[in-house]
Amino acid sequence: MGVTEDAIREICTDAVFERGENYLTEGRIREIHRVDTTVTAVVSGSRQYDVRVDFAADGFDPWCNCPYDGPGACKHVVAVLLRCLNDLPADEGDRLDAALDAADPDALREFFREALATDAALREQFFASFGESSTRSVDELRAAIDRRFEETNPEYYVVFEPIDFSEWFDLADEYRKQGRDASAAAVYRALVESLDDNMERVDGAYDHFSRAFTRALDGYVDCAAAADREADGATDAVAFLEERIESGTPYLADQFERATADLKEELVDGSDG
Repeated sequence: MGVTEDAIREICTDAVFERGENYLTEGRIREIHRVDTTVTAVVSGSRQYDVRVDFAADGFDPWCNCPYDGPGACKHVVAVLLRCLNDLPADEGDRLDAALDAADPDALREFFREALATDAALREQFFASFGESSTRSVDELRAAIDRRFEETNPEYYVVFEPIDFSEWFDLADEYRKQGRDASAAAVYRALVESLDDNMERVDGAYDHFSRAFTRALDGYVDCAAAADREADGATDAVAFLEERIESGTPYLADQFERATADLKEELVDGSDG
């Protein structure tokens, strides 16, 4: 599947590679599964961490919910990749396909409907994937993201560890793939608002939160411009960013200023084209 020691070393530091080796030797991988080219695992550290890698993606597209915010991948990801180098998990993709093919359509529909009825995030992803309108407003999306901050460290106001925002970035990506820029912009705006307002709580993993904020802000500019070129909402998008320059986290003001200028430029370029 294209995994080699050299390829693993390319995505981490030497020190992290050594720690990953130690974690593998110590048997810290508690659970590991593969479907097609995607491997998911649970690795034991100071607590249990979830890891995901994709062997079909450039650089394995590694993800882990640990607090590591240094350069490259973390030791948990490295341990999983090294495990795959030596002992690749069996592919459960064929078994999954066979079960889906054999399932009674009505029973399968009932199963998925029940899952969708009890999981708002999954339901929103389903609507996005199959062309339905979003069921959540910016305020509702933002409230869900705020809850993630509150749940991360419930006994304290301060947040020390990274928060996994992939649920919302994946949702925005799905809307963008379908050309539904206004819906994607709403998701990005919810992320921007929540990250901006909660940044004072962050006391660790600064690079992680900074990257998430920049990604959300850039996504908002791109999608707001695409959605608003022929709509009356363009002024609203610019006004939102300008308001945040004054009222948001002070050290993010420069980013909001840059985003405002970029949005105005994109809107002008779009009207000229």
